[in-house]
Amino acid sequence: MHASPLTYRRQIETILLAWGARTEAAGAIADVLLYAGLSGIDSHGISMLTEYDERRRRGWIDLKAKPRVVSETPVSVLIDAAGGLGHWPGVLAMTEAIERAKAIGLAAAAVRNSAHFGACGYYTKMAAEAGLIGIATTSASGIRVVPTFGAEPRLGTDPFSFAAPGADGFPFLLDMATTTVAFGKVRNKLNEKLSCPPGWVLDSEGKPSTDPADAAERGGFLTPLGGSAENASYKGYGLAAMVNILSSCLSGAMQITDPTRPERPTGPEIGHFFLALDPRLFRDPAEFRVEVAGFCDALRATRPLDPEVPVLVAGDPERATAARRAQEGIPIAPGLAARLKEIAREADVPWLL
Repeated sequence: MHASPLTYRRQIETILLAWGARTEAAGAIADVLLYAGLSGIDSHGISMLTEYDERRRRGWIDLKAKPRVVSETPVSVLIDAAGGLGHWPGVLAMTEAIERAKAIGLAAAAVRNSAHFGACGYYTKMAAEAGLIGIATTSASGIRVVPTFGAEPRLGTDPFSFAAPGADGFPFLLDMATTTVAFGKVRNKLNEKLSCPPGWVLDSEGKPSTDPADAAERGGFLTPLGGSAENASYKGYGLAAMVNILSSCLSGAMQITDPTRPERPTGPEIGHFFLALDPRLFRDPAEFRVEVAGFCDALRATRPLDPEVPVLVAGDPERATAARRAQEGIPIAPGLAARLKEIAREADVPWLL
C-alpha cells in the first residue's frame, strides 16, 4: 500500500496524540518520521511507531516530557529532554545552534536525558537550508555492536550526519550509521519475514548470520562499518567512539559503557550533539555554495562503471526518492501495515492509511 505524505503524517500525529504526547512533541516526531519516509529511509519512518509503542508501554519514555534549557552561552546551549523522545529537543537544539551561528558564525548544542530522535539528516538539513554547514550525532540505547577484536557488544549504531548547502538548492547531505547497516533495516526485514544480506548481522556466538531474528530477538548483534578487522571495521569502531564522545561525554548523558547501566535500559539515557557553522567566517557564502555545487557536479560527472548506474553524491538518492514519493505516495509494506493498524485500533484512533 501507499500513503500520501499528508495522510502518512496525520496517522503518525494522531497516534502520538492519543498516546498522550504533547502537541509540540507529536508535531516534531511526525515531521521527522515523514522526512524519513519521503526520503526512503524506511527504517526511521512510520515503522518507528512500533518501537515507540513498546517503549512507552514499558515506561521507558515520557511522551508528556517538556525539554528545558540547562545552560547557555552566546555560542552554545545544553538542553535536558526530561526523559522524552529526542525529536522535539533535537529540533529545539539545532534551531538554537542555527540562530547563534547566524549571529556569531559558529555554535553548538547538546541534549541529554533523551531517547531516539529519528534520522540524523533531518537536523543537518535544517542547517543547510539556513545556508550553514550542519553536523549532528547521537548515541544509542541498544547495545548491539562489537568493537573490533571484541567478543561482546559494547556500542550502538551511533549515527552521524554532515550537510553543506549548495548553490543549486541541493545540499550535500551525508547521514550514516557507524554500523554496516542501521538496526531499523534489520527490524524491517524481521517485520516482513525476509532474510538479511550476508555481513549485516552476527548471532549470539559472533558467527555470521542472515536471520534478522538473531540480532533483533536472540541476543546477536550488528557488525561495525567494515564488518571485520580485515575489512577495516576499526574505522566504524573509531567513528562510533567519536559519536559517543560528542553525544554523551559532552552532554552528560549516560554512557553506553557505564557499568551501572542496565543491560536493557529502563529510561532515556541518550545524548545528541549539533553544530552549525556559517561559511561567512571564511569566505563569501555565495561563493562557497557555488563551489560545493560545482564539486558535487564534478563527482556526478565521473564516468560510471555501469552506464545505467550513474555516480551520485550523498543526498541525491534521498532527494530523488522524495520527489517520486511526493507524487506516488509512501509505500508501507504489508507486515508493517498490519502492525500499525493494530496500534491505531488499540489507541482508539481512525485508521487513515
